[in-house]
Amino acid sequence: MQPFPVPVLPTHPRLRPRTALVTSSDRSFRQRLAQVLAGLRWQVREAEGGAQAWAQAEACPPEAVIIDSWLPDLDLTEFLSDFKESFPEADLVTTAGSAAGESPRGPYRQELLYALRCSQESDTAAWNAAPAMSTARAAAELQRTLRPAEPSATIPPAPSRAAAPIAGSTPAGAQKTVPIRAGLYVPGAEPASAERLPELVGNAPCMLEVSRRVRLVASRMTPVLIEGPTGSGKELVAEALHRLSTRNRKPFVAINCAAIPEALLEAELFGHTRGAFTGAVQGRTGRIEAADGGTLFLDEIGEMPLGLQSKLLRFVECGELQRVGDNETVKVDVRILAATHRPLAAHALSGTFRSDLYYRLAVFLIRTPALAGHAQDLPLLIGHFLEKMGRDTPVKRVDEGALAKLTAHDWPGNVRELEHVLERGVILAGENPLLTAQEIDFGTTVN
Repeated sequence: MQPFPVPVLPTHPRLRPRTALVTSSDRSFRQRLAQVLAGLRWQVREAEGGAQAWAQAEACPPEAVIIDSWLPDLDLTEFLSDFKESFPEADLVTTAGSAAGESPRGPYRQELLYALRCSQESDTAAWNAAPAMSTARAAAELQRTLRPAEPSATIPPAPSRAAAPIAGSTPAGAQKTVPIRAGLYVPGAEPASAERLPELVGNAPCMLEVSRRVRLVASRMTPVLIEGPTGSGKELVAEALHRLSTRNRKPFVAINCAAIPEALLEAELFGHTRGAFTGAVQGRTGRIEAADGGTLFLDEIGEMPLGLQSKLLRFVECGELQRVGDNETVKVDVRILAATHRPLAAHALSGTFRSDLYYRLAVFLIRTPALAGHAQDLPLLIGHFLEKMGRDTPVKRVDEGALAKLTAHDWPGNVRELEHVLERGVILAGENPLLTAQEIDFGTTVN
């Protein structure tokens, strides 16, 4: 077999690492392909299906995507069409070794085909008997296939996959710093796990379990109840469920049941006709109807009055609603997600929350942990929020004193409190690029 002609790889040390997204439900195939690509100086991210691949691409657009010829969750043809429209710069290649649809030939095509061939050829009994291809061997194999006309092309030794996210080298005895993302360093932070969703920052097992449960149920119509303390990211979970669902092109409508007075909550949910009550000078579509075809998120569902729970139960059961002041019913197709910081099961047993509505809403349960339960993720969260706050200004860093002070806090307000504390610190730091312990103030945090 003639070797694939491979383009000369750029070797400039300051070039941004290239990112390849490998999408396949076959874990062993993903790992083999990732090993070969890592040896060719690619940073590799993996996805089990189309929805996860889309999320990975939104978090960090890749230069190249190798995608399986079958996706477990989405139609491949439709996915490729939408993906190319949203990420036109990505070089899309299928596992059959061909360009995806009408995708233009990218600058890395031959290199991707080479890596794909290596991983597929090793999918034999010999692969199981022989040691896995090292990154150095992969680089050497690619170097061997370069055309004679390019004898000067060389490929520097590639770092291992574990070392790939680390920017630069660390002198002996120095404090190791690992970037959360490009340009941001927090002492002791770890790279983001490929298993988690981009919205749910944290590599702790409890956070990865939240991501796993979101992926399991996202594509279904199943109602989901999200339980967790205030400030732990329940709405982020709801948004991730909507984004990964087949309804993601339709509205995501959120309503906080605790923030609207009881007298107005029914009209806000179900809508009303003109003259239905004093001040109703014109009719209005309710939040439920506004979410038709999409997702309705009922935040703090435990605060909903018992009388209104009965009307919501009827809608959940039959999918029909009746506007306030109207005799006609309207059929609405929505998926319901609910969230609460209360122990709703206990309230259902005590009668302060309708048990029949609880069992309708809690078909699938996701619990968001308190920040104290995954304190190991604190450096990663700090990096995430500082980068978020630095989108329009230079991104600030934290020194060891600030990190120690943040780590010692017990975070009763959870992740939301952390974001507020850091935002206040960034303001107090002014033009100083470094946050010190002096700027970390917990006294006036509002959650």
